[in-house]
Amino acid sequence: MKNGERRRVVVTGLGMITPLGSTVEKTWDGILAGKSGIGRITRFDATGLETTIAGEVRDFDPQDYMDRKEIRRSDRFVHFAVAAAGQALRSARLEITPELAPRIGVAFGSGIGGVETLVEQVLVHHKDPRRVSPFLIPMMIIDMAAGEIAMKYRAKGPNMGHVSACASSANAIGEAAEIIRRGQADVMLAGGSEAGLIKIAIGAFNQARALSTRNDAPERASRPFDKDRDGFVFSEGAGCLVLEQLEFARARGATILAEFIGYGMSADSYHVTAPPPGGEGAVRAMRMAIADAGVKPEAISYVNAHGTSTQANDGAETAALKTVFGDHARKLAISSTKSMTGHTLGAAGAIEAALCILGMQNGILPPTINQETPDPDCDLDYIPNRARKAKVDLSLSNSMGFGGHNVALVIRRDAA
Repeated sequence: MKNGERRRVVVTGLGMITPLGSTVEKTWDGILAGKSGIGRITRFDATGLETTIAGEVRDFDPQDYMDRKEIRRSDRFVHFAVAAAGQALRSARLEITPELAPRIGVAFGSGIGGVETLVEQVLVHHKDPRRVSPFLIPMMIIDMAAGEIAMKYRAKGPNMGHVSACASSANAIGEAAEIIRRGQADVMLAGGSEAGLIKIAIGAFNQARALSTRNDAPERASRPFDKDRDGFVFSEGAGCLVLEQLEFARARGATILAEFIGYGMSADSYHVTAPPPGGEGAVRAMRMAIADAGVKPEAISYVNAHGTSTQANDGAETAALKTVFGDHARKLAISSTKSMTGHTLGAAGAIEAALCILGMQNGILPPTINQETPDPDCDLDYIPNRARKAKVDLSLSNSMGFGGHNVALVIRRDAA
């Protein structure tokens, strides 16, 4: 590497746990089929709630990845994180040896971490404070996903948890890439995990008027950019990418899936939950990522939108895309895979970055299902209802979170 030359970062492995399936293959098959992973809530009695549907992960067994003691002493969001990281390492065919361990790190995000454990233990405390679990704190804190991944797979490099609501895992990926770029690690496991499907969380989002109440048709409830959208669908899951310095990956003979080339982030500084009209903060994040990538906006062919299926988000994101891309916005292929996975909150950015990579690899772009009624404020090409064959060299993935967090990632199909 020449003096001052930035180290290049590539993606060599993927892992995913989603309501469409607890592997990358099952998730991708569901995406291509335009299948919804949304159904009636079974993890608890949803009686009395306005929303009784969610995106549950139904085929996951933590014992495939952890022993029983580890499972008992950790929250479900950590189980998902460890599993997604394990899948990604296998996908990358990377063994973390004692020699490599100090140069391999973990950056993992979550919006609400071990909230299920916290609520359970609050109820225990009300009955008898002496019966509170000694593992409560490590089970609930968000950084424990990164900590447990590192301990499970013996990664001793940089290690951190990221919290920026629904932008958490996108931030984790961007910051992990920066760590590699500046030479502090050669490999980073980056992503996010969420497992907050509990009654009080659904109730709280209902009070905020954020969730869909289309309980009679769960598979049609998440409908980003559709005129009749009525809120997002709360889901659980995890996603992980193995990021490597290009020459390190080549030296070990890794299969390179894509190159990470651009990262941008911004704050709306506007409202605790709503984006500003026109998506001004998202505009700056996208422009920063595109500039970081060193490409022109017209070079980007596909955008995986944040696309939550809320009135506020979808209109503002559409306006932001028009501002950033100008006339080229009409030529973009855009989709919200949340129409199928629901909204996995802090895990969404990693899952969606992985889906961008799979789309570019396979020459097939994910659809936005439930596109039935045009919205005059959302008038771009959202790949309605069916996956589309297309060769794409550059993709952009958007993530936005409560508190006004915006993150954009740019990914290239090849690392030529």
